[in-house]
Amino acid sequence: MTNGVEQTAVIIVGAGSSGLATAACLHQLSIPYIILEREDCIASLFNKKSYNRLHLHLSKKFCQLPHLPFPASFPTYVSRTDFLKYLDDYASHFKIDPMFRNLVKVAKYDEDAKKWRVEAEIVGGENEEEEGGMRCYEGRFLVVATGENAEPFIPEVDRLSDFKGEVIHSTEYKSGKGYENKKVLVVGAGNSGMEIALDLSNYGAKTSIVIRRPVHIVSRWSANLALILIKIIPLHLVDSLLVLVNNVIYGDLTKYGIRRPKEGPFLGKARDGKYPVVDAGTSKKIKSGEIQVLPAMKSIKGGDEVVFDNGKCYQFDVILFATGFKRSTHLWLQGGDCLLNKDGLPKPMYPNHWKGENGLYCVGLSRNGLYGSAMDAQNIAQHIFKQI
Repeated sequence: MTNGVEQTAVIIVGAGSSGLATAACLHQLSIPYIILEREDCIASLFNKKSYNRLHLHLSKKFCQLPHLPFPASFPTYVSRTDFLKYLDDYASHFKIDPMFRNLVKVAKYDEDAKKWRVEAEIVGGENEEEEGGMRCYEGRFLVVATGENAEPFIPEVDRLSDFKGEVIHSTEYKSGKGYENKKVLVVGAGNSGMEIALDLSNYGAKTSIVIRRPVHIVSRWSANLALILIKIIPLHLVDSLLVLVNNVIYGDLTKYGIRRPKEGPFLGKARDGKYPVVDAGTSKKIKSGEIQVLPAMKSIKGGDEVVFDNGKCYQFDVILFATGFKRSTHLWLQGGDCLLNKDGLPKPMYPNHWKGENGLYCVGLSRNGLYGSAMDAQNIAQHIFKQI
């Protein structure tokens, strides 16, 4: 501590899986660090903002963090509960002790001192005197580990405020229990939206889902196979094979309101960040008519009806937005333009996306899931080690 400023080598912002992975890699190299986390727990996305039936969509060998594999007793597709236990054990194993309730307000590089200065506000403190207080930290290196999923996003819909039913974001949803026989509209056809629609239908909700853009739907086994093949054959060939295999598995989905993109699943993800949907059983429900596919929402009518782009109207009791997140890095990071764009995503192309200037790094923004976070964390720790 110097003049009320806590000194360290590396400041990590975010104690999700990306931040934990980075901390573990630094620990292995005996590099001092501090993790700042605005919530009161690690992995708040999984702890507080995920639905109960969530399982990791890829095999556990593609989802483990550096230096500590999943226990052999864990199933191939790890459940939310098991994953949280793994993260708790991971933090304990590597002696990771985040500084919770630290909401970073500003991070700025000091050219004279050659250090990053970070100011954080104490939120949710245990007493009134602590609440709202500020803490200052300085480090030679700064790692942005706030991930792809920061602030829940709900798009603007004409007259949405007139809707008399329940409106929630997917981060508030836990299970379909309590939604039996209710008419529920899920807006968003990513992995979360598709799996929540399945969960609602399994609990007896009359479920519809908005799929307004083309989407790749792939089976679990083909997605895992593709991740193996991508290491040995060109990306475009893997994409072609994946599309061919899943066309055979699922057939023509256009008659059910689902179009496939022209680009392959991996190329589309690399360019636009759009993950393919790893099917957990939703496609079968769509084909059977148990889940209705609808086009984009246009407006709310009469307090309980939704008007769609095709001009049709349907009545709903609940609208659930599985419309993703917006990153908030731009609100606190100053001087990070070399690394991150206005949407909080890396400017440098993969595989150099994790490294900026003046000791600035980002982890978990490669659009390659937990596997990408693990690779980023190891690269960052090694790069810092060489400089120290």
